[in-house]
Amino acid sequence: MNKIYLFLVFSILTTIGMAQEKIKQTAGRDQLGTFAPKFAELNDDVLFGEVWSRTDRLGLRDRSLVTITSLISQGITDSSLTFHLQSARNNGITRTEIAEIITHIGFYAGWPKAWAAFRLAKEVWAEDTNGEDAKAAFQREMIFPIGEPNAAYARYFTGNSYLAPISREQVYISNVTFEPRCRNNWHIHRATSGGGQMLIGVAGRGWYQEEGKPAVEILPGTVIHIPANVKHWHGAAADGWFAHLAFEVPGENTSNEWLEPVTDEEYDKLESDKR
Repeated sequence: MNKIYLFLVFSILTTIGMAQEKIKQTAGRDQLGTFAPKFAELNDDVLFGEVWSRTDRLGLRDRSLVTITSLISQGITDSSLTFHLQSARNNGITRTEIAEIITHIGFYAGWPKAWAAFRLAKEVWAEDTNGEDAKAAFQREMIFPIGEPNAAYARYFTGNSYLAPISREQVYISNVTFEPRCRNNWHIHRATSGGGQMLIGVAGRGWYQEEGKPAVEILPGTVIHIPANVKHWHGAAADGWFAHLAFEVPGENTSNEWLEPVTDEEYDKLESDKR
């Protein structure tokens, strides 16, 4: 059974890795649909629908980098640059990186153009922090999305976690991302038959521990088999972000029992033992 799950995992990984991300754009038709319908069609369907969507050949982040470099070099600092700066931020370019990118462009395209671009970039990245930069950088390490804040289960976590559904058919799979030091409470996957959970490390470094046993380090590719009715916890190491895939193993009368948090003393001890 576990071999079947692993086969499904790697099939999903391959499919997702090869898939193109289709970009949907309506700005051309919204603004010029009646005045210049052919231009609107080329903008929405060809430029964005085809060229930007060829993510199997060049990722969105790199396309954003090429585009903003081209616009700034031409001295274009109107709403189109603002749009592409916002896209660049959404595609994973951090505040630290955009500052370095524009500085680099300034030496080749001209200092006044860099100044003009910085005025727009400061507004786009105004709310970012070093933590957001680290989160965006971590996203680039893995093919799965970080997802949304794990609000429904926040009370069972120490620190911030994020959840991205990967599969809701055949096998229930989620990508769970933890900020540094984040971990879930001790918990048990109850079942009268079958059940339990499987974890596969995706990016970063984390921990898994069963009650009464030493903690196990989770690295990308590490597979953790969690039997039903075993008390355990898992989460990120102290020095960086961590993500794993979580698989629900089918069983009878399954449920999750959430218990007490992992204390700082328990957590810091395994971190010090690792050093």
